[in-house]
Amino acid sequence: MSNMGQNGGASDAAAIGAVLAGDRDAYGELVKRHSRMLFRLAYRMTGNEADADDVVQDAFLRAYQKLASFESRADFGTWIYRIAVHCALDKLAKRRAEQSRRVSEETDPEEGSIQVPDSSPSPERLALSAEIAALHEVAMRALTPMERTAFTLRHMEDRTTEEIAAALNVTPNTAKQSVYRAVQKVRHRLTQLKVMA
Repeated sequence: MSNMGQNGGASDAAAIGAVLAGDRDAYGELVKRHSRMLFRLAYRMTGNEADADDVVQDAFLRAYQKLASFESRADFGTWIYRIAVHCALDKLAKRRAEQSRRVSEETDPEEGSIQVPDSSPSPERLALSAEIAALHEVAMRALTPMERTAFTLRHMEDRTTEEIAAALNVTPNTAKQSVYRAVQKVRHRLTQLKVMA
């Protein structure tokens, strides 16, 4: 992730120093400098703008709260990127928990069956100009949060296995396996969707 903060490394350090010295407005410079990159990552991981905005806000809030523990020799861009990855994983986990809760609330005690909304795309939706994006999103939903993150970092953010491992705080082999499983699941799901269409 070395390419993330090369341009603003020295100015990031100056802004961090100013914030730690009591100038809270200096943190706004860091937010301006890194928010676009974080939003792009968060949007690719969560799949929608509202969740991406939440992830970016959470990441900057967590970073601000932990700024005193930030090591000045480290790169702020890399550090905030890793925080954003974890915030996005948290958001995805919460979304899954909410979906599970909703499904259990939709259980009809009279019939004893679960009424799950049909998640397959309709023929009308497939006919829209955004067909490829819709198919991709459906395929991405089949991934676990770890797989979705690994896939996003590798194939959308063009990160190396080592960078993915560092961001997820796992071994490079675990990161590589997560990317592999994600690719296999996405391919399988897209094949199924094309057959259904």
